[in-house]
Amino acid sequence: MSVPGRRRACPHPTRGHRADTDRTARTAHDVQWSGRLLCWSLAAGMAGAATEALFHPETGWWPLLWPLPWYLTPASALTWGILRLREKAAQRQPDDNDDLPTGEWEQAA
Repeated sequence: MSVPGRRRACPHPTRGHRADTDRTARTAHDVQWSGRLLCWSLAAGMAGAATEALFHPETGWWPLLWPLPWYLTPASALTWGILRLREKAAQRQPDDNDDLPTGEWEQAA
């Protein structure tokens, strides 16, 4: 029987994995938000371009405002791409078959 307060010889299988799971979830959340920013900046840029083409606004602030989403689009696309690569790298699992030499693998088959 086990003695109360005595540690088990084998650690719990899920200990130490929570930090990895939290980091993966945070990365996925960041990827999702940067993707939304990318979509909204493209939509705002297209709406601003349509407004410029159709209505030719003559206000003083319009020439400064309407290209702003087009400047935000490449920055958000680059951010999304980098975060997506990090997410994919975090999800990649090592192959369990890499530790066997080819000779033993073929012999086992």
